[in-house]
Amino acid sequence: MKLVIFGANGPTGRLATEQALAEGHTVTAVTRRPDTYPLGGARLRVVGADVHDAGAVDRAVAGQDAVLSTLGLPYTKEPVTVYSDGVANMIKAMDVHGVRRLVCVSSMGVDPEHAPGESFTFRKLIAPMLLKMGRTLYEDMGRMEQIVRASGLDWTIIRPAGLFDGTAPTDYVVGKPRTPGRFTSRNDLADALVRSAVDSRNVDEVIEVVTTRGVPSYAGVFVKEALHIGNKR
Repeated sequence: MKLVIFGANGPTGRLATEQALAEGHTVTAVTRRPDTYPLGGARLRVVGADVHDAGAVDRAVAGQDAVLSTLGLPYTKEPVTVYSDGVANMIKAMDVHGVRRLVCVSSMGVDPEHAPGESFTFRKLIAPMLLKMGRTLYEDMGRMEQIVRASGLDWTIIRPAGLFDGTAPTDYVVGKPRTPGRFTSRNDLADALVRSAVDSRNVDEVIEVVTTRGVPSYAGVFVKEALHIGNKR
């Protein structure tokens, strides 16, 4: 397939690109900083574009079979529009060029009701703190999800839990919202993205991806991800 990946220079975007190329697909990797993109290959095209630029997004989407969005930002108190504006431009371009398949990364923080079995400490202390820190991100992800649901495309929204760096995809769990589990490795998230796009899994569904083995301590993830030390998707 011909896949275009927005946010391709983030940790998950790079992993998804690597996996898609290894499986024989052709990838257009879209990033604002193409000069820093570390991957290469005959079936890889690196495109410099900002998702706020509708014309640049349109050119990247033309001729593709599926669109994957791995857009991500660190926590910030500033207003955020990159998710909603970005996906709106992707959908416009997809409509113009007749591309039907859209898979995008969101977050469990968009729908913060807890899964069964969550501890009191997590529900009352940790989760509220993280939701407060990421409020502007989750608000815009929520707007993004509404736009995707109303698009009329063949869409899938993937919500990871707390992200961490793994080494390879695992036997991760895919479930409906409020699937038990606090962590998602970026390898598992990237695998779920590619599988959803290529195998047409979970069409018109919001799914959660949860890693169940080899997960880190919550303290370790908090220090690295929440405290501005790499919270990008």
